[in-house]
Amino acid sequence: MTTRNLREMSTFKWLYPGMHIKRWLLLLLFGVSLMGLGIAYVLREAYLQYTLPGIFYYLTLQFIPRWGRGMLFISLSLSTVGLATWKLNQSLLYAFVRPSREESVAEAIYNKRILGRGPKIVAIGGGTGLSMLLRGLKQHTSNLTAIVTVADDGGSTGRLRQEFGVIAPGDIRQCIAALAEAEPLMSRLFQYRFSEGTGLQGHSFGNLFIVAMSEITGNFETAIHETSRVLNVRGAILPSTLEDVTLSARTKEDELVVGEHNITERGSGIQQLYLNPPWAEAHPDAVRALLDADIIVIGPGSLYTSVLPNLLVDGIRKATEQTQALKVFVCNVATQKGETDGFSAADHLIALERHAGKNLIDAAIVNNNITSNLPEAWESEAVELAHNGDSQILEGVRIVEADVIAEENRYRHDPEKLAATILRLYYGRDAFATQSPRPSEEAALASTR
Repeated sequence: MTTRNLREMSTFKWLYPGMHIKRWLLLLLFGVSLMGLGIAYVLREAYLQYTLPGIFYYLTLQFIPRWGRGMLFISLSLSTVGLATWKLNQSLLYAFVRPSREESVAEAIYNKRILGRGPKIVAIGGGTGLSMLLRGLKQHTSNLTAIVTVADDGGSTGRLRQEFGVIAPGDIRQCIAALAEAEPLMSRLFQYRFSEGTGLQGHSFGNLFIVAMSEITGNFETAIHETSRVLNVRGAILPSTLEDVTLSARTKEDELVVGEHNITERGSGIQQLYLNPPWAEAHPDAVRALLDADIIVIGPGSLYTSVLPNLLVDGIRKATEQTQALKVFVCNVATQKGETDGFSAADHLIALERHAGKNLIDAAIVNNNITSNLPEAWESEAVELAHNGDSQILEGVRIVEADVIAEENRYRHDPEKLAATILRLYYGRDAFATQSPRPSEEAALASTR
C-alpha cells in the first residue's frame, strides 16, 4: 500500500469517526460508570454528614438488606441497558432495513437474510404477466432479475419514445412497481395514469418519472438504477437491449404489420415476428444474469408482443440456450384477443420453438384449473393443454399441470400459486441435471455478440 493510500485512509477515518462506533460506545459506558460512582460518593457523604428526615429511611430502601439493594439496582441497570441497546440497534438498522407496517425490524432482518439465500431467478417477459410473476417470486428470493421487452410503441410509452427518443419505459415501470419495497402509496403513485390534462392525459406518472430521471442522469440505464434505488426495489430490472427497436410481424395472410401496438390491433394470425434492427445487441448485464441463473422463467404475458420479442434479441436467446439453469415456460391461462385466439398450450410451445429454436426449455407450466366458459366481456377462452392430434408437440418437454389461476381473475395467474409451483419444480430439479459444464462468462459473452 502506498504512502498516498495510507494518508487517504487516515483522512477518511478522521472525517468519518463513525467507523469506530464500538470504541465510542465503550467510552460512553465508561463515562456513565464514572458519573455513577461520583454520584454514589456524594450521596454517601451526605448520608453520613447530615441528619435526614425519617421518610428517607423508606426512600433509600434501608428496610432491605444491603446485598438485596445491590441486586435490585443491578437488575434495574441490566434492564435499562438491555432496553437501550435494543432500541439503539433498531434505530441504527432502520437506516438499512425498512420494515413494512406489518412487520418488525427483527422480522425484516430475518426475511432479508432468508431471501438473500434464495435461488437466482431471471424472468423474461413484459407487461402485466411479468409484473404479476415478480410479485410472487419476491416472497421467496431477493436474487431476482427481470429482463424486459422494450419494443412497446403504443399509448404513453409510444408518445414518450417519439418525443424524447428513450427506449420503452412502460413495462419497466410495471416491474419497478411490482418489486418496490416502498410504501404502498408510492407504488400506487408510480402506477397512476392521468385521465385528463392537456399533454398529460393517458400518461403514467411512473413513465414520466423514469424519463425525467433519464434526463437528469444522462442515460436510460442509470435512470432505471436510480429509480429502483429510490423505491427500494428488490432485485434488478434490465431491458433486453438498450437499442431503439421496432417489432414487426408477418401474418398468415402474408401481410407485414409494423409496430407493436399495430400487431394486436390488426388481429390476424401471426406467422413470424421480426425485430428491427435484427442485430440489436443484448444488454451485457442481462446476458450475465442468464448465465449465472439457477432458474429462468419465460412468460407469462402477451406471447407475441411481450415474451417473444426478448428472445428475438440474439444475445438473449443464445445466453438462454447456453446457461445450465432450469428453464421454465409459463403458458398463459387464457387466450389473448388479436394474438393467440384459439391457442392451446401446444400452440404456445410451437410459436416459442418457431422463434427461439428447439430444446430451449426444460419444462412448461400449464394451468389445469380450467373454467369452460369465461365472461364474454373478457374476449378470451381458457387455454387447454392440447387440441386433438397435438399431443406429439409436447414430447421432449416436461409438462407440469397445476392450479395456478387467480380465482378473482380467471384469465390471469395467481402470483403466489405460480411462484410456489416454480419453486417446487426447482427443488425437484435433479430430473434436469446435466453433466455438461457451465460455460465461462467470457466465452458465453463472446458467443452472444
